[in-house]
Amino acid sequence: MPTDTETTADTETTPTDTLTDLFEEHRRMLLGVAYRMLGRAADAEDVVQEAWLRWTAEDRAAVREPRAFLVRITTRLAIDRLRQAQARRESYVGPWLPEPVVTDFGPTAPDTAERALLADSVSLAVLVVMESLSPLERAVFVLREAFGFPFTEIATALDRSEAAVRQLAGRARRHVDEGKPRYDVDPAARRDLTERFLAAAAGGDLGELLSLLAPDARLVGDSGGKSKAPLRVIDTADKIGRFLCGVAKGAQSAYDYRFAELNGAPAVVAFQDGRPDSVFQVEVRDGRVQCVYIIRNPDKLHALAGL
Repeated sequence: MPTDTETTADTETTPTDTLTDLFEEHRRMLLGVAYRMLGRAADAEDVVQEAWLRWTAEDRAAVREPRAFLVRITTRLAIDRLRQAQARRESYVGPWLPEPVVTDFGPTAPDTAERALLADSVSLAVLVVMESLSPLERAVFVLREAFGFPFTEIATALDRSEAAVRQLAGRARRHVDEGKPRYDVDPAARRDLTERFLAAAAGGDLGELLSLLAPDARLVGDSGGKSKAPLRVIDTADKIGRFLCGVAKGAQSAYDYRFAELNGAPAVVAFQDGRPDSVFQVEVRDGRVQCVYIIRNPDKLHALAGL
């Protein structure tokens, strides 16, 4: 298979509209790669914009395969930004969760199996586990597991040998398998439990909350220190139930709740005064809530204003 640096004739004068069309053809995939690498939609957009600038400035005679070139540039830019982000996250206030995104796989997922794979690769649980991977491991995992790139293409994108890439892939896969919780993926069951859980939490019904929560459940809240949320993970059903009942008792105003599919799973977005205030998502195992995610960092909610 030719590499993305092999020369092809008569490309130096490629019209701008053709360059744009070629880039737009791959934009969704590039955003998907960058978001899974970084966990923030805004950072992913910035990376893809920078990839566009490099795409338009590149010597057209040096690019034979646009997709390979764009993936290489996007991945390397994302690795650089991820290294910077990991340093900043050391001073992040409280637990860190990815920025929630509305899931729309569109024509990239023509069948149920592929859709399930894409949804899993963008789930909050998997993205949290991937935080502990090195930037190179994360890049290999995303390109291989989420998008099915062959090892030869990944090796070219990362300027590594195929043997080294295979080792990185194996290490990343083992790490994710060890750290990833085993949750049920039935969307209907998750939505039903989400509705019941939200109603019980909003009503301060401790008995109902305890009946829905697994005994060893966890609650992870992300505020970034910019709004009220637990600064540590809350463990056990009893502590979670009492915490949520306390929140309900102290609530000063009503919220407008809207369902959406975020990160491949049903979630609830709470709006206050027309602005997104919180995201609630639950992970389910054996018919009970195993993990509760609450995202309240306002910097991570702007993109949900149009729901």
